[in-house]
Amino acid sequence: MVATLPDSVDAKNKFEDLSGVDITKYENPYDALIEACKNDPAQIQARYETHRVTRNAQQKAKIIAPDFEDLLIDPILKKLEDPSIEPGFMDPRNCLVFWARPPGHIRDLVGRAQQELRKVAPHLWLMPLQNLHLTALELCHSLTFPETEAIVSSLGSPAYTEMTDYTLTHRARLIKPTLSYDTAAIALSFLPAAGKEEDNFTYHHLRRDLFSIAKRAGVQVDSRYVVPSSHITIGRFLGQGDHDSIEKRKAWMEKIEEVNVWLEKEFWPSNGEDEEGFEWVVGMEKGLDFRQGTLWYGGGETIRLGKGF
Repeated sequence: MVATLPDSVDAKNKFEDLSGVDITKYENPYDALIEACKNDPAQIQARYETHRVTRNAQQKAKIIAPDFEDLLIDPILKKLEDPSIEPGFMDPRNCLVFWARPPGHIRDLVGRAQQELRKVAPHLWLMPLQNLHLTALELCHSLTFPETEAIVSSLGSPAYTEMTDYTLTHRARLIKPTLSYDTAAIALSFLPAAGKEEDNFTYHHLRRDLFSIAKRAGVQVDSRYVVPSSHITIGRFLGQGDHDSIEKRKAWMEKIEEVNVWLEKEFWPSNGEDEEGFEWVVGMEKGLDFRQGTLWYGGGETIRLGKGF
């Protein structure tokens, strides 16, 4: 499989597992965390929380450091948004993914968060609400269209039908939304729930099972990262102007933290995770979206959309 990766900002962005789990010895990398956590949903949630808290602290220290240089600007998105830079430019990176589409109440929450962020970063590129997605499994990235077509054929309709409908009978609950960020983008991230009996099947189990089905069908899974994160990208940077001084960067951090205080107060469970409250059960409204094409920014075409509930 020959990658045709152009100058992608993600190639410069380090996706490091900060949960303390070593996946290198496992054929299915998602088994590593489940085994390390003794299949305990509470421990799995704790590892996801460790990853996102550690990463946010790491990125904050970098962004407000006196010697901070620049944000990572996405050159491909910049060309797509401003055709005058390179008239006729088209994103050459084709991908194959299984996306979970956020239901209406999650899209509404993202919209509110995006508008708050725009108050201090007016030039922030916002992911259109209809394009929002959580990547449950990435089969491949940065290939030509014929290369992805060959993988679709190898996977086969029985396998991808099973995968797109999987959330109909295997329901994973996500809770505790928080803004997560780095020097390239900002996302709304969630934690796998652990408070109810049905939470024994977590989002990490869903990722593991999708990986296993694809491998069983004979497909080599080539994901960019398998870190313990369940996030939907909501914005990216197209320029340095909103963050070109330490004062602006501190204001950016303050706004993110302000939104996160609001999220925790209004949308986190207050009396234990078993209570009814704000949650996203993956598969709500729509099953998984098996998607192909130039979809780094939410585009592409659906090969099959699974049944929702």
